Amino acid sequence: MKTVVCFGEIMMRLTPPGFLRFVQVNRFDVSFGGAEANVAAALASYGVPAQFVTRLPAHAIGDLCIRSLREHGVGVAHIVRGGDRLGVYYYELGAAQRGSQVIYDRTGSSAATIQPGMIDWDAAFEGAGWFHWTGITPAISESAAAACLEAAKIAKAKGLTVSCDMNYRAKLWKWGKAPGEVMPELVSLCDVAIGNEEDAEKVFGIRAPGVDVAGGRVEAESYTYVCSKLAERFPNLHTIAVTLRGSLSASHNRWSAILWHKGEIFTAPTYDITPIVDRVGGGDSFMGGLVYGLHTYEDKGTALRFAVAASCLKHSIYGDFNVVTIAEVEKLMGGDVSGRVSR
Repeated sequence: MKTVVCFGEIMMRLTPPGFLRFVQVNRFDVSFGGAEANVAAALASYGVPAQFVTRLPAHAIGDLCIRSLREHGVGVAHIVRGGDRLGVYYYELGAAQRGSQVIYDRTGSSAATIQPGMIDWDAAFEGAGWFHWTGITPAISESAAAACLEAAKIAKAKGLTVSCDMNYRAKLWKWGKAPGEVMPELVSLCDVAIGNEEDAEKVFGIRAPGVDVAGGRVEAESYTYVCSKLAERFPNLHTIAVTLRGSLSASHNRWSAILWHKGEIFTAPTYDITPIVDRVGGGDSFMGGLVYGLHTYEDKGTALRFAVAASCLKHSIYGDFNVVTIAEVEKLMGGDVSGRVSR
């Protein structure tokens, strides 16, 4: 499998230990994460060559971030250095009926102040077969949106498969344009797109009929309509996936997905996940699993089941990165949901 190149912002994640609230804490656990970096880490765990491209400050915290990526097998050869700071996000783990909270501190970060022309995309795409970005990158700043568009255009011209996760984040679109003004041009360059049960509605106004997310049930049939409407609007898309999360509480979710491929619909089992250890990166782990699955399995339904199983396992892992093996994912795909000790 050729190299997968992922572009976006990685941040330092600061999390209160255990399930402490922000107002209780006197120290934080430190890790790193970000949507596109999470995809690269997931792919690296399957042995897929993955490069993460971003801009990091040229100081010790930037060095620490690069070290973390390398430890997870992610290529860092095309990361550029510059700017003043690494973005930070604070994450308070929810439990039971208390939801998780995220506070961003990323304004003016090295990634947010990136400009077109800073990345040597000819070098970054050398030997690559796939380029991935998410809707978070164009949301953080006007210049990041322009750099993302630059990358997508070059990748498309070079014949790479281009994918996106629509990833709507209301807290980030603050620089002057709405996502509906920015995202269409970017998505029009994509071959593969994924989103969750809300992204298509929030970004493109395409709403699935008869959905009750709050009730814990998200029916796959409702999202065949969403996929067909996205395909109508963006003819280059040949593969569209929607992750389906039914939230009974912060500790108990139902998780599945559907896949639309050239007009054919595939569905996956629904996993009942409780208790949830950490749901951050669930969609990214799905994306990583889908990229791997589409390259590995001839049957698109099998590719989808791999992605859903991989992302199900992510909910049991602390941190942004999905550190699971192919064997673990395939074991769950095979129906072993017991979680018994492996001796």
